[in-house]
Amino acid sequence: MPVVSIKGRAMPESPIRKLAPFAEKAIKEGKHIYRLNIGQPDIKTPVEAINAVRNNKLEILAYSHSAGFESFREKLAGYYAKHDITISSEDILVTTGGSEALIFTMGSITDPGDEIIVPEPFYANYYSFSTQSNIKVVPVISKIANNFALPAIEEFEKLITSKTKAILICNPGNPTGYLYSKNEIKQLAALAIKYDLFLISDEVYREFVYEESEHYSILQEKELNEHAIVVDSVSKRYSMCGARIGCMVSKNKSVIQTAMKFAQARLSPPTLAQIASEAALEAPESYYRDTVTKYKLRRDTLVSELKEIPGVKVAIPKGAFYCIAELPVKNADHFAEWLLDKFDLDNETVMLAPASGFYSSANEGLNQVRIAYVLNRRDLRKAVNILKFALEKYKD
Repeated sequence: MPVVSIKGRAMPESPIRKLAPFAEKAIKEGKHIYRLNIGQPDIKTPVEAINAVRNNKLEILAYSHSAGFESFREKLAGYYAKHDITISSEDILVTTGGSEALIFTMGSITDPGDEIIVPEPFYANYYSFSTQSNIKVVPVISKIANNFALPAIEEFEKLITSKTKAILICNPGNPTGYLYSKNEIKQLAALAIKYDLFLISDEVYREFVYEESEHYSILQEKELNEHAIVVDSVSKRYSMCGARIGCMVSKNKSVIQTAMKFAQARLSPPTLAQIASEAALEAPESYYRDTVTKYKLRRDTLVSELKEIPGVKVAIPKGAFYCIAELPVKNADHFAEWLLDKFDLDNETVMLAPASGFYSSANEGLNQVRIAYVLNRRDLRKAVNILKFALEKYKD
């Protein structure tokens, strides 16, 4: 009997989606689920993007250039300029989501067996992408006790070997919501230059910044021009997760030229989605302001409500729309299943993402969950109230 590949068997399940069968069963039983497990915004997509598709007169849905529409890339360069990032359209490669940008990046800068250092907990698909690329993620652990701040640079330095090719961060972070400071970025930049490494920054949540803080991109570090690669996406910024449009950005010409070969192999990013994404860049500044204001209020509501539950610890996110909470349970995976399979409060329950799936280190995050505050404040309060009663009833 033919067998699947070793690589296929090594591919991890999504910690975000693996509970789907339990959720489907709960729905069939008539339960209402408050979904705090996945970063699907409920904010409306900019009307400019919707109308660009709705009113389009295309008669042939043709391939685009493998790098994406030139007009789109030029507008993206203009978008970055507003964020004090000076690049040209030639520094941008449009991809099928931020996911493809990361896969192209790993394919362009690593060989099988190479290593990338990543602060953990980290976005679970980083591990999946590294498995696809036959490379190793080397974790450096950040702690809930200090809000998952950047680990000491010395901890990174201890992990650098001849196989290390890059450091990868998410800023602001998924799943932690941590926003790296300008000083932390400069420390990483100095390390990348010292050891001649790439520094990859996943910046898809750039606009979602709170506490009067400012996002500082690795592309603002001019000495890092040959080392910096940014991964970006329209998914969260414009509530366009289904468009599957992202990009990779680098001033390193060799990196972009190499990634272009991967882009040519998949022919082109989706044409209709690029039309929508290019139009989304015409959204007024008020769209960003209103969206960020909503998420800040949701964050404040979620954190204050969680703090009222005995035994719960929560890291206060400075950006994105996620937080990590430590629960008074031994195994959050089992608790999350139990919430869907065995528990309800007035026929309602909550779906969480167990945080162990965001760690590659064994036995880390076992009692933690990631919560996405993508629901309105009323529903967030109801969801946390359900969580409170569930924790009172649950037995490990």
